Amino acid sequence: MRFNITVIPGDGIGPEVIDQAKKVLQAIGEVYDHTFVYDEVLMGACAIDETGNPLPEKTLASCKKSDAILFGAIGDPKYDNDPSAKVRPEQGLLKLRKELGLYCNIRPVKAYDALIKNSPLKENIIKGTDIEIYRELTGGIYFGIKELSDDGKIAFDGCSYSVEEIERMGHLAFKSARNRRKKLTLVDKANVLETSRLWRKTITALAKEYPDVEVDTMFVDNAAMQLILNPKQFDVILTENLFGDILSDEASVIGGSIGLLASASVGDKAALFEPIHGSFPQAKGKDIANPLASILSAAMLLRHLDLETEATVIENAVQKSLELGITTQDIDSENDFTTSKVGDFITDYIHNQEDSNINFTNVHMGQSTII
Repeated sequence: MRFNITVIPGDGIGPEVIDQAKKVLQAIGEVYDHTFVYDEVLMGACAIDETGNPLPEKTLASCKKSDAILFGAIGDPKYDNDPSAKVRPEQGLLKLRKELGLYCNIRPVKAYDALIKNSPLKENIIKGTDIEIYRELTGGIYFGIKELSDDGKIAFDGCSYSVEEIERMGHLAFKSARNRRKKLTLVDKANVLETSRLWRKTITALAKEYPDVEVDTMFVDNAAMQLILNPKQFDVILTENLFGDILSDEASVIGGSIGLLASASVGDKAALFEPIHGSFPQAKGKDIANPLASILSAAMLLRHLDLETEATVIENAVQKSLELGITTQDIDSENDFTTSKVGDFITDYIHNQEDSNINFTNVHMGQSTII
């Protein structure tokens, strides 16, 4: 099959980790007879430097006609450290989400056995954790009416949601739960907020269309506590924008490394896939950045294209790389591999899935040959 992919390397380490994701997709194409055609475009600080616009029209046009978007990272110190800058890199991503109608953010959180020692939480608490957080992305208090009194002493932020906004999120979350462990947890604050009561009423009604999925509800303050006390109880978490922003960041520490956290932002027609780690400008050009989150984002992209087998192979390859210690310095500072060598290992695994061991001598020489 042939797929048109818009690639936005972005800023900082974005181009380096995206190169590894493309390398892995190339291997998938070779093994499973797919062709990925890339259109590489600008967004962020690099786009401002070249065009004066954080989201050039060429980039937006490419995204609108592609099958999926693979994105690296955004941000640069010369803009991040200048609060007076009127044109900023993040404006490009925010506009892109709006223009493409990317209303649902999906954040997988998984505790890999090989990384449990890196987590601040105890092994018996996090072992076996495998969660997907579905966060509404374009509504709620972030996009509501904002007011400040003339004397500057009273501020107001409005929060609103419609049944339509909630239902479209609900369908996506229920479908995911149906393909996982068939449990969905709605997180809200229905004891206080009218919008949360509408979420609860709407999702409860929608649940009748998915009788095979168990549904429970949880107040957000309790959910924040339960993510630390017993994260294994969750399968799919569905929640609104503000709560999802906070809970997904809290959950990111469970796995032990932010370098493994991928995400997707999807709408009715478009979908964007990216690691959550940011541009990390201090590591730019040093070949030390962890590419696994970007590679896992590519796996999410494949699953979006209904290439389930191919996505699973990438996830298995990442699992094997962690088991064998083929990791960058953020995970293992004493025995680390470069960004490109980690990508080489994942690529070789895809070509040689029946092999289970790695020739470490060849890896250190840059060969990364599985035996």
